[in-house]
Amino acid sequence: MQTQPATDVGTRTSLWVLLLMTLTYTSSFMDRTILSIIQNPIKEELGLSDTQLGLLGGFAFAIFYSTLGIPIARLAEQVDRRWLISVSLTIWSAATAMSGLARGFASLFLLRVAVGVGEAGASPPAHSLITDFFPPHRRGTAFSIYSLGVSAGVLIGATGGGYVAQTYGWRMTFAVFGIPGLLLAILIPLTIREPARGRLDPGQPVEAAPPSFAAVLRQFRAKRALFHCVAGASIAAFGSYSILTFAAPFFIRVYGATLSEAGLFLGLTSGVSAGIGIFLSGIVTDRLGSRDRRWAVWVPAIGLLLATPGYIMGFLAPTQALAMTILLVPPALQYLYMGPTFGLMHNMVTPRMRATATALLYLAVNLFGMGLGPTLTGFLSDRLAAAHFTGGDYAVQCAGGKATQAALDTLCRAASAEGVRWSLILATSAFLWAAIHYLIAARTLRADLGQTDPARQ
Repeated sequence: MQTQPATDVGTRTSLWVLLLMTLTYTSSFMDRTILSIIQNPIKEELGLSDTQLGLLGGFAFAIFYSTLGIPIARLAEQVDRRWLISVSLTIWSAATAMSGLARGFASLFLLRVAVGVGEAGASPPAHSLITDFFPPHRRGTAFSIYSLGVSAGVLIGATGGGYVAQTYGWRMTFAVFGIPGLLLAILIPLTIREPARGRLDPGQPVEAAPPSFAAVLRQFRAKRALFHCVAGASIAAFGSYSILTFAAPFFIRVYGATLSEAGLFLGLTSGVSAGIGIFLSGIVTDRLGSRDRRWAVWVPAIGLLLATPGYIMGFLAPTQALAMTILLVPPALQYLYMGPTFGLMHNMVTPRMRATATALLYLAVNLFGMGLGPTLTGFLSDRLAAAHFTGGDYAVQCAGGKATQAALDTLCRAASAEGVRWSLILATSAFLWAAIHYLIAARTLRADLGQTDPARQ
């Protein structure tokens, strides 16, 4: 293994590593987002329900992405992190490209599982790698930039995916979006050298061997602020992934938007607007945190509290233009939690705990947020649509969006629109619950950081 000494760290090297890790994160969210954009044509061709779409967008991906993250993170504490990321990229990118060959729900479900298996090996080693290129006082900003991969991936996946799907069909869309990850998988091990662990944490002990998994769990239990940050991020993710999965179907069903229009909207909101919030979150909290570290949890709480009424007003808007205008604002507020949460977590654990700590955070975020969020929201959408349907048995009459009679088709579409609208409003209320956890975290944050906070040393 090539190990780069602490003295061989330059700004350009650090920024190059951060760029590649951000592009990796971008690739992962591109692959997730395109499924949201092309849900309606998949639903119509394969005859799926919203519950099945929620399973594809949530549970199928999240179950292995979350659970495999722990053993892979333990591996990342010991092996060359560059190659682990490269292999993971290859697996999920190939599975994405092959998703265009699916012939039904079962085959598409299995391919989404494979995407989750691949992506499980990316974030824990990437987080660990970033902390060895950026000192503690710059990590909030570094992880905010890294987290821009979420908004960049959504922007590219939504706008590009909508265009490709409308022009060439949903199957070709999967093939096109699997290619970038394969190229990154080659570039990362060729241009990055594996750094020494903990080299930028002078006040932190660097263990000769990775601490046990039980020791990492004890660290999470001992620091109540860390526990509440993880809880807040997980609950916020419930609403975030529900919106990401069903925002495009909402505009298509409620306002009759095209795939390109829905993709453009999702790109502007979850891409541009969310990106602004993610980028500012780390910069603002790093600066305010120099006076009071509690701003690292106050800023996320304020953002989540303000985002909730914005989303509700947007989903209730009577016209597409008004809805799109209103919904440009909440994502910038909603995503203020990402950079500060990552930065705080890495400053509360020792260097050889960081990959495992990241995996634990993603386990909670993705099982509750990604796994349960879209699945429950899809289930609620089906139930609420059935409650609004006046033409008989909704599940039978409107199966797969293929009602044969014009009058019945109108009733099915109206019920489906109301179902997705109100399920999204219910999902959005999770942000209020998440904000409460961040406010509770402020009560013990300074004590929990104590002498383990490298930014204080």
